[in-house]
Amino acid sequence: MSKNPILHSTIKGEGISLLILHGYFGMSDNWKTLGNQFSEEFEVHLIDQRNHGRSFHEDTFDYAVLVEDLFNYIKYHQLEQVYIIGHSMGGKTAMLFAVMYPELVEKLIIVDISPREYQPHHNAILAGLNSINFSVDNSRAKVDKKLTDLIPELGVRQFLLKNVYWKEKGQLAFRFNLKALTENNSEIGEALPPFTIYEKTTLFLKGENSEYITEKEEAIISAHFTNSKIIEIKNAGHWLHAENPTQFYREVSDFLR
Repeated sequence: MSKNPILHSTIKGEGISLLILHGYFGMSDNWKTLGNQFSEEFEVHLIDQRNHGRSFHEDTFDYAVLVEDLFNYIKYHQLEQVYIIGHSMGGKTAMLFAVMYPELVEKLIIVDISPREYQPHHNAILAGLNSINFSVDNSRAKVDKKLTDLIPELGVRQFLLKNVYWKEKGQLAFRFNLKALTENNSEIGEALPPFTIYEKTTLFLKGENSEYITEKEEAIISAHFTNSKIIEIKNAGHWLHAENPTQFYREVSDFLR
């Protein structure tokens, strides 16, 4: 066994290993439906990154350790030349991993995020989550009601509520490590280090209604990823894999074939 804790994952299918990395506040379960589809052609690894889902909780949280976690995971499972899909925060992890360990990544798919720096913009979400007191807010309905004041968007609340679970009888908890995410929130938008390059084929998918990848980002994308293309997913925002899974699956499948 490795002395480093190994990320939790669900593994399905056979073939080339396809690793899927969720975004901030997310978990591998968010990708279950698409993961099942991809598992008809690939060995799919739905991974929980540290401080998320069922993976371990640590105080340290930045892209350097997320990359190290992924490296340890790949070595532990004895994988070679993987394909990686990374959404948002997972895309930042995937980009840094690819420029650091290009020999391990055969193809890269980055979902609605670019290499540039993004200013911290999750303050309302973190304030809402930190306002929850599970001894008082002791049902999903009560948690949702409490969050509504700070997070009016129903879709965002539903996404966050997937992280609420029964830790023991009568005791709700969050699956993510809220303390570590709150203390390290500024790390989430970090840019890819300058002069880092990944030369193998890379696909960037952007949501038609999302502001994360615009024409302004095209130059920085091509500077870091010299063999890349950008495709727009129609009728979708930042969660394009959930909002238009049909086109998402088709574009990824065509690219990986």
